Amino acid sequence: MIITGGGAMTYRIERIGLADWERLREVRLAQLLDTPMAFLETYETALAHGEEEWQARVRRVNEPGSVGLVAVTGAGEWVGTMISFTPEPGAALLVGVWVHPEHRGGARGVTDALLDAVVGWARDEAGAERLLLMVHEENARAAAFYQRRGFEFTGATKPYALDPTASEREMSLPLH
Repeated sequence: MIITGGGAMTYRIERIGLADWERLREVRLAQLLDTPMAFLETYETALAHGEEEWQARVRRVNEPGSVGLVAVTGAGEWVGTMISFTPEPGAALLVGVWVHPEHRGGARGVTDALLDAVVGWARDEAGAERLLLMVHEENARAAAFYQRRGFEFTGATKPYALDPTASEREMSLPLH
């Protein structure tokens, strides 16, 4: 999928390949520096992972019932990710959501294009009836995006793994 964002910028949505572990590592570290509350590991933990862990991560997003997507600029730079997998029949879980700050915003269309691709995969390839995600209670920007795209809070919460005094709130999008 190719999208044209604001200005003259063009992006492609691609699947993360098995050889992409170094690029995935680079993006993950950028994610953790930019929006640490959105992820369930710290920058220091991710930085300490060896090559085997990063290779295992790209293998996981290439297993049946999983997908890892990236937004790529015309110059080949990875500027966004979304990962989804099917933890239970009928449901897909969205994780690893991030777009580089310079590529955010509705006019660019990167986040929408990534989500459209995940929704298509979840519905058409994974056979999911709903797409679920967990959003940190203080991540209002992300929650507003998801609500704009039709997600609703389910009322389910769980303690945030890195700070049990904070919560993550579940959101759901029907896919039929």
